[in-house]
Amino acid sequence: MNASSPNVTVVLQYRDSFTKAATKNVIVVVLGISINCINAGLIYTFSKHQIFYVNPRYILFIHLVINDMMQVTVTVLLFVISYTVHKINVSICCVFVLIAIFTTENTPLNLACMAVECYIAICLPLRHVQICTIKRTLILIGLIWTTTMISGLPDLFITLATQPLDFFHSRVFCLRRNVFPNPLIIKKRDLTYSVFLVIVWITIFYTYFKILFTAKSANKDAKKARNTILLHGFQLLLCMASYATPQLKDALLRWFPKNYTDSLFACYIIVQMLPRSISPIIYGLLDSTFRKYLKRHLLCKVGIH
Repeated sequence: MNASSPNVTVVLQYRDSFTKAATKNVIVVVLGISINCINAGLIYTFSKHQIFYVNPRYILFIHLVINDMMQVTVTVLLFVISYTVHKINVSICCVFVLIAIFTTENTPLNLACMAVECYIAICLPLRHVQICTIKRTLILIGLIWTTTMISGLPDLFITLATQPLDFFHSRVFCLRRNVFPNPLIIKKRDLTYSVFLVIVWITIFYTYFKILFTAKSANKDAKKARNTILLHGFQLLLCMASYATPQLKDALLRWFPKNYTDSLFACYIIVQMLPRSISPIIYGLLDSTFRKYLKRHLLCKVGIH
């Protein structure tokens, strides 16, 4: 099965030189560690101040940060494995791929929920406390995970039903299409991604323009919320690129077969790493409340040393 995959065949045929492979792995690992270290600082700041964990906005934000840390860790690990071990056990690969699917699909849904919370806070301020409670926020996070699991777990069930048991003891180049090879899964994935795309973008556009009209009244909070939604929209645009990545990779394979590994590397950086570096910027630098406590935490660390 693995040998028949054109993507894998090309990757093996035009494998990177040792220097290029080492450079790519160093870049990815350094970026991954940097993003996770920054996010760990955000989580520490969140956990040390009650003002954050009683606020639905920051609870959704920190869930996004934790989700991004899981996603970055798994995808960096898979990237390094693809250059070092090359092939791993199908069962282990299934676990990695499912975690990557869940966390990747969680991000746009979480961003949409954060946009709705901003909309309620600005456009329905008198009802915000009643609507956006801590309990409902936690239930919403549970629904996000339930939705992505309902989307991703059928891949595993279809594969269990259609592949022999020996397949799960074999070794493959760890890609989603290699561990979940049934053509039905591809159709299901495209349909799911299309539904996610439509729902999330309608949510983002609706909330942005409602807040935009409210911001015309010169409300400072509304203008800040508008800018936040705009940044979420850019972040979402990068995240949504992951929904078109399979088609993009197929096109790159046809157009630039000899540079396919470089194309995969560029796709990984732009689609997987770059969106995960935006959350710390939005809340670590642009949010005045979070920035104040984060700065206090960093100054304390510098003072200790």
